[in-house]
Amino acid sequence: MTDAEDRKPKSDEARSAFSPPGGAAVDGDMSTTSEFAIPEGLAFHRTAGAEAETTSEFALPEGMDVPQAPSAEPEGSAFTAPSTYSAKQAPTAFTPPSGIPVVSLTKDVPWQDRMRTMLRMPVAERPAPETIQRGSDDSGPAVPRVLDLTLRIGELLLAGGEGAEDVEAAMFAVCRSYGLDRCEPNVTFTLLAISYQPSLVDDPVTASRTVRRRGTDYTRLAAVYQLVDDLSDGETAVSLEEAYRRLAEIRRNRHPYPGWALTGASGLLAGAASVLVGGDLLVFVAAALGAMLGDRLAWLCAGRGLPEFYQFTVAAMPPAAIGVTLTLVHVHVNASAVITGGLFALLPGRALVAGVQDGLTGFYITASARLLEVLYFFVGIVAGVLLVLYFGVQLGARLNPDAALGVSDEPVVLIGASMLLSLAFAVLLQQERSTVVWVTLNGGVAWIVYGAMHYAGEISPVASTAAAAGLVGLFGQLLSRYQFASALPYTTAAIGPLLPGSATYFGLLAIAQNEVDEGLVSLSKAVALAMAIAIGVNLGSEISRMFLRIGSAEKRRAAKRTRGF
Repeated sequence: MTDAEDRKPKSDEARSAFSPPGGAAVDGDMSTTSEFAIPEGLAFHRTAGAEAETTSEFALPEGMDVPQAPSAEPEGSAFTAPSTYSAKQAPTAFTPPSGIPVVSLTKDVPWQDRMRTMLRMPVAERPAPETIQRGSDDSGPAVPRVLDLTLRIGELLLAGGEGAEDVEAAMFAVCRSYGLDRCEPNVTFTLLAISYQPSLVDDPVTASRTVRRRGTDYTRLAAVYQLVDDLSDGETAVSLEEAYRRLAEIRRNRHPYPGWALTGASGLLAGAASVLVGGDLLVFVAAALGAMLGDRLAWLCAGRGLPEFYQFTVAAMPPAAIGVTLTLVHVHVNASAVITGGLFALLPGRALVAGVQDGLTGFYITASARLLEVLYFFVGIVAGVLLVLYFGVQLGARLNPDAALGVSDEPVVLIGASMLLSLAFAVLLQQERSTVVWVTLNGGVAWIVYGAMHYAGEISPVASTAAAAGLVGLFGQLLSRYQFASALPYTTAAIGPLLPGSATYFGLLAIAQNEVDEGLVSLSKAVALAMAIAIGVNLGSEISRMFLRIGSAEKRRAAKRTRGF
């Protein structure tokens, strides 16, 4: 090699990472040594009589249970057991000699309970999948396709109003049915995400999906639950292609009730609600006409692309306008009952229950978003009714708040009106026809409990509402758990008679008459009643799970987000 070639700079690829830099003097041997070699000048002490053979640094000396660190080196190795540790009496922090007991899940309970139990376990303690659904070959379906199917199912459930924890349980069940046990679903108000990690050394696979549109269709919700139930059942091997086909059919299915039936149900709901607050036949007809007119106007606004806030505002105006008009023309009718009945058809009870349920189960972000949505809807209703009431008061309408406080002396009429209200509410929620009868009976039971406690027992309306709502949640959970279905179709419409329509109207009327303090007190009562409904429904559902057999052989764990016990 010439001198010119020696002076020519070499590339990074030609230079070894272990070569000494130019100009550095290297003494002794040029051989590469291990970085774990004992430095020169450091004495290596051996026990007297011991041989110089090479031993493992993890081996225990003969005659000793635990290696003791030498006095000259008090820190010891990272792999050296503590001096207080004894292999014969190991503390509970270490794995016991018999191993960690495997968590067993009972098979004869709904998949919702089993999946919820596993979601509340640490990842390391979750049992392996009971069954693995195979595809066309032995390798199983592709992971991205399974995750995409899981997200699509979760999107339908979340858009249908299901709680965040139940959506996560359904997504977890779909993944485990195809053998993806190391998966973590995450649900927020508008975003679904799921991550799957094949092993500790493999890169995770993550997918997400945004929920942009929501629709109330409990028939579609029940069909999705049936699909998840079939996927979770080990005896029904549903392939991935079959699951996609059924999911496409669920999306394409038309609503079970036409538009005119929904409009008529809205009128029946408002008319029945007006009877509950002391209305007669004329009030029933007026409230029904106002609600149907508001429903058609809301559909017109939706077709023009207006946000839901303005749809609720427009829908609240016709019932209030009819009540004010009847007062101005001196028709002897309870106008307050007409306006109150129209409010019942608009109050977002479904979103309120779902929001409070998410908050009680630890999904605070989703709960905050749902409650904020309820607040916007409520403000829209307030704006529409308050605008009409303000102009009515200015025109000389005499609206007496005490006029709507009357209640019929015939309990049979009230029970029939409450059941009719629940029936109409079930139609508006697009429920299956097989569930309409059950939810109608559940609504009648709720009003019987409320009436017995509030009117006969003279108990506060908040406590009476909470007790009645708790019974609704208990019966709804019992009706749904052994049918492997969602509890929403059995509970949401049943709380219709308990909604705080009269308290909301009284608050708005007081504000329109410049009695702001009384109006705020009445609106605060409406908020308290709404919270009592939501908490009562959730508590009834949890009580049913507490005393009935759960999905795990061990004690059911609660969702621990903050302190917990």
